[in-house]
Amino acid sequence: MNGTLAKSFRSSARPTIDVFNPFSGVSVGKVETADEVAVADALRAARKAWRAFRFSTPAERKGLLHRLAELLAEDAEGMAQIICAEVGKTITEARNEVRRAQNTLRLSGDAITVLHGEVLPTAIVAGAPSKLAAITYEPAGVVGAITPFNYPLNLLCHKLGPAIAAGNAVVAKPSPKAPLAAERLGELAIKAGFPQGLFSVVHGGAEVAAMIASGDIDLLSFTGGPAAGLALKNASGLVRCLMELGGNDPLIVMPDADLDRAAQTAIGHRFEIAGQSCAAVKRLYLHEEIRDTMITRIAALIEDVRTGDPADETTAMGTLIDEPAAAEVERRVRLAVAQGARVVAGGRRRGTMFAPTLLDDVPAEAELVRSETFGPVLAVRRFSDPEQVIGEVSDSPYGLQAGVFTNDHALVKRFSRELRVGGVMINEGPDFRAENVPFGGIKSSGLGREGIHMTLREMSETKVVID
Repeated sequence: MNGTLAKSFRSSARPTIDVFNPFSGVSVGKVETADEVAVADALRAARKAWRAFRFSTPAERKGLLHRLAELLAEDAEGMAQIICAEVGKTITEARNEVRRAQNTLRLSGDAITVLHGEVLPTAIVAGAPSKLAAITYEPAGVVGAITPFNYPLNLLCHKLGPAIAAGNAVVAKPSPKAPLAAERLGELAIKAGFPQGLFSVVHGGAEVAAMIASGDIDLLSFTGGPAAGLALKNASGLVRCLMELGGNDPLIVMPDADLDRAAQTAIGHRFEIAGQSCAAVKRLYLHEEIRDTMITRIAALIEDVRTGDPADETTAMGTLIDEPAAAEVERRVRLAVAQGARVVAGGRRRGTMFAPTLLDDVPAEAELVRSETFGPVLAVRRFSDPEQVIGEVSDSPYGLQAGVFTNDHALVKRFSRELRVGGVMINEGPDFRAENVPFGGIKSSGLGREGIHMTLREMSETKVVID
């Protein structure tokens, strides 16, 4: 696929980014890298489009988003094939992402009806003038949207949908490792009738991201890692930032839990897209009473995880995004073993494919426990007292989400209250997410929240008119 979006920003002199299938190594497309001129042109066009679009009606915005969702539904299989080819996630996972992206766009259009203000009296103390304050929410302006490779379509829609619903313009930069789905979405937006410049896609690496962050934008929405997030925050200055910066998410299993469901959740939430999800189960905390039982159950389930060609309908887990990513997972596993961890299952790498892996007795100082690992590795930590888990999770520099399996109401209340994370999922894995529910973390895991209703407010400016 050639980059065809925003043709006015193209120059035949600019280099291209070649995109390769992580499984086969075959080229699946290319896009043109943006330079300073192209980024400035895209931002200028977005500003011009926003000046008119900010006065659009909720019905007009809803119509655009619903039309884009319809076109995405018509192109669903083609888009899924693109995602499968460029990311290496299974075709089943890719189809699910396309389905969710359609929902995200439709729900964003529907959510416009909740972006309503209120009227407050000013005469709330003796002697105060009796006036009325009308509080409304207005479009913020131009949104810079920078997205990662792991969910190249739906994470972009989580930025685009609320931004358009709120009356903003968007300049997006997808990951150079997986830019093709974003390129296709931009083409569909043009077909859906988006005004020229309202949504454009530019391509490149960290340099292009910095150009957007430091350019003429009013809000920066970024999903990625903490180091990149901090660099972009510094580049953006006083511009408001929404950032989801990853997590080192725990799944905690107590003795009274449904152990079969907990084991299946650990597998499903860790090995989806080969473990490359920000809220995937990274650390598996097993109570001493059920540790051996759970390890046996999970190891048996791992044997049934079929790896291989992501395009094969029967493949359950695909590849990592590239060979350096797989080699980094391999390095961390070997280091953990050298520090005393025990390989129960997996632990092997072949090119970009890393086998589904279960490690027991992983020490607290291992990188697999201390920092986020993007790969299909379950690192088991044993405990006997909930206080140990609460302390270890809360002391982490990350704080995205946590999963807790227990039916003890007192423990549910305690974990929910004391875990220092952005979300606690009860009898679910930490990777659970619904498109309309706030999603995000604290500490190094991010700033602000995504989730359609909340993002609508985040991407709007509050105006007060007192009469």
